[in-house]
Amino acid sequence: MQIASLSRHTSQRLLAAAALLVAGNALAQSALPESIQVPAGHVLALETVGVGEITYECRAKADAAGQFEWVFVGPKAVLNDRSGQQVGSYYGPPATWESTDGSKVTGTQLAVAPAGAGNIPFQLVQANPATGEGSMQGVTYIQRTATQGGVAPAKACAAGNTGAQEIVQYQADYLFWKKAD
Repeated sequence: MQIASLSRHTSQRLLAAAALLVAGNALAQSALPESIQVPAGHVLALETVGVGEITYECRAKADAAGQFEWVFVGPKAVLNDRSGQQVGSYYGPPATWESTDGSKVTGTQLAVAPAGAGNIPFQLVQANPATGEGSMQGVTYIQRTATQGGVAPAKACAAGNTGAQEIVQYQADYLFWKKAD
């Protein structure tokens, strides 16, 4: 029992250290799983911390008769800069990151990587061309790191609660990248 606790404690400390490294130096791509690293030739344009909620709905599994699961419906979060000032919002579907200057971007998920038990995964998204003039213009990739919470509810999902929605809280860093000049 002590070995399991030590291993869990050590894992938590390593994850925390990695999160601090990433938060302290968003350009430290080597500290992140390779699958979500931004390709060379891009520079960090905007760092945000998303604080909000994710909605899940209990639905029948499409490929398994009589089985049910919590399905991701969509996010709703405020995007703050590192000083805590709101600079935008994140919502969906489709996944949309919108700056307070009115510019916004959607994207296509390229990869995810585990972020530790109880946390939604890290993610790399390729941005579609932005709409509106402002800070989202030229964004090529959006990276989700330093995730906390946000996983599907532990509450049972069965025939009796099909259609029920549950909201879970989460936090994550959203890093916006542009092509280097």
